[in-house]
Amino acid sequence: MTPVTELTFLGAARTVTGSKYLLSHGGETILFDCGLFQGLKTLRERNWEDFPVAPSSIRAVVLTHAHLDHVGYLPRLVANGFDGRAFCTSGTADLCRLVLPDSGRIQEEDARQANRHGYSRHQPAQPLYDEAAANRALTHLYQVSYRKPLEIAAGVTIEFVPAGHLLGSAYVIVRLSGGKTILFGGDLGRYGRPVLPDPADPVAADLVLLESTYGDRDHPADDDGESLARVIRDTAARGGKVIVPAFAIGRVEELLYWIARLERARRIPVLPVYVDSPMAAEALKFYASRSSELDPEVRPTAKHVTAFATARFQTTVSPQQSKALTANKRSAVVISASGMATGGRVLHHLAAALPDPRNTVVFAGFQAEGTRGRQLIEGASDVKIHGRVVPVRARIEKVNSMSAHADRGEILRWLKAMPAPSARLCLVHGEPGPMDALKALVRDRLGWDAHTPGHGETVTV
Repeated sequence: MTPVTELTFLGAARTVTGSKYLLSHGGETILFDCGLFQGLKTLRERNWEDFPVAPSSIRAVVLTHAHLDHVGYLPRLVANGFDGRAFCTSGTADLCRLVLPDSGRIQEEDARQANRHGYSRHQPAQPLYDEAAANRALTHLYQVSYRKPLEIAAGVTIEFVPAGHLLGSAYVIVRLSGGKTILFGGDLGRYGRPVLPDPADPVAADLVLLESTYGDRDHPADDDGESLARVIRDTAARGGKVIVPAFAIGRVEELLYWIARLERARRIPVLPVYVDSPMAAEALKFYASRSSELDPEVRPTAKHVTAFATARFQTTVSPQQSKALTANKRSAVVISASGMATGGRVLHHLAAALPDPRNTVVFAGFQAEGTRGRQLIEGASDVKIHGRVVPVRARIEKVNSMSAHADRGEILRWLKAMPAPSARLCLVHGEPGPMDALKALVRDRLGWDAHTPGHGETVTV
């Protein structure tokens, strides 16, 4: 008898964050991705809800990559009873050892700030999890090489394939007893971009889960870094600072690559470039140590030890160094986490920089609905930071060419590389507008039907 297979969408369904997909097959229950909801309060509140099944009943977790909207819920799951393995690539394991404890620390600090200044409705404010819980979750990681099939439960075999989105990122081929194949897309990278290789071609599958973050648009054509160069030149001419809220892993590396390249070409003035994020500084080491997984053009050479080193590159590690940098008014480029300006050290830089029209804040990644980053790129005249209203007089810029997510053209290119059409395509990890646009595009261009599951919906494979 063929086992009954069901898939329940517990996150990134008609929204971007919180990726979680619960697979039930032949009595085994496996969770693919274990992400935090971010952005709108109504979404963030889901992080606090009881998990739909007992975490202790989940046999295994499979992680596609180390961004928090894909791994950030793991400490909560472990704290509530999950005791299995969390399978991932070695690159993802490395980065999880950075992002999960950091997430715990940030949540602890945010709770302390809320209690100190009285801007939480909960008394006392509590973190979703703390650093100790994050460290406990790390003990559940189990590393698997790319393209090495592994049976993780009875009748369930997984294989990680490079996705080109982040160091260690993968899409997951799941082969089930009974002959069905599911492809969990994770986040799909881009073609012809620096730092990481292109995403690998997909395999034929009965069910495909595919992101739709930019399903309604194409990224701007590669301008050889000119958009970023213009911002740096103009801000330096005004005597201001460039503040870049950046995802501590992935985006920081590409930003440094471009700044170093623009400096060497003498297209921008040589300014101090600070990475004010201990996690980002550590992530750079992992990128350097895993150069064999990167594009050949960013691997060390006799001329350049690393493609990420600018002429006046500095990292700030201690809180005291960070505070001194915030107070320093001299022209510089400051790259700091978090990427959507939802927490972390970048908030202190924004609070200091936003009131000054000499400064520029540059966003180089997707900004989810409900985040400060989204408010700023949509023209907010003020934002609230640490309970205080901060006026926005600095220039706000968005550089879309650095996105690590495939656009609609790249998504179609990836789908066209599939040996045969999928019996079922489910679009996930997208806001409703881009998701619905991609659904129509897939139908019109490929003749495929696509489904956009709702939160909590279950489909039979």
